[in-house]
Amino acid sequence: MTTLRILVVGGLMSYRAMFNWLSPWILVPSLIVSPICQILLFAYIGRSAGVGNDEFYVMGNALNYAAIPCLFAMSATIEGEREGRTLSVVLTTPAARIPLFLGRALPVIVNGWAVAMVGVLFGLLVLDVHIPGGSWPALLLVIAVASASCTGLGLAMGAVALRVREGAVLGNVLFCLLLVFSGVSVAVDDLPGWMATVSPWLPLTHAIEAARRVADGAAISDVGGLVVREVGVGALYAALGLLLLSWLEQQSRRHATLERV
Repeated sequence: MTTLRILVVGGLMSYRAMFNWLSPWILVPSLIVSPICQILLFAYIGRSAGVGNDEFYVMGNALNYAAIPCLFAMSATIEGEREGRTLSVVLTTPAARIPLFLGRALPVIVNGWAVAMVGVLFGLLVLDVHIPGGSWPALLLVIAVASASCTGLGLAMGAVALRVREGAVLGNVLFCLLLVFSGVSVAVDDLPGWMATVSPWLPLTHAIEAARRVADGAAISDVGGLVVREVGVGALYAALGLLLLSWLEQQSRRHATLERV
């Protein structure tokens, strides 16, 4: 019961704490206006170039923007504790580290899922996107898996925030890498060979392909392999993040850099 409380209640409290130094209104331009603008940009570029269709760009860019809260919010929950001089208090508690940090990921996953859904619904209402009614349950699941996978990468990025002064710079770099490498607006098959080799090891790649197939009417059983691979990628980065948190915590204690900003 204590572990469950740390996982759920602790995660929600940590997420709410971000808004002590971050206005909720920043969510409007960053998580609503920006993804809509990116979707429109690539959709009309695709129309002008005669490449792909609106559905291709809506699915890719909507899921790509799930990475914004998944990367930045996950990092901010750790970096904010450091800036607020409360990180040492958190890390000196006897609470197990896995529920302590994975609990912080739960609201972030929901946030990422909601941002992706904003993009999908916008494409449905404004652009030439049509999703069969029976495909929605599978699509909602794929988007949730994509958000969880990105949050795993965000956890690894948050671990690095124990050492670097500004995690937002790394977040921008990772977001751009996902935009280019994950088949967001350029199909993975059309990427150079070395980029196509890297692509399957990044979050979103498998989920974006699965979302496009589901939107075309494929059943969840038809994209099960893609979903499982996306879960595997997310779990890999989450495990890496937890290992980095443990190691960098030890290093920070040893070198007295735990709350150096």
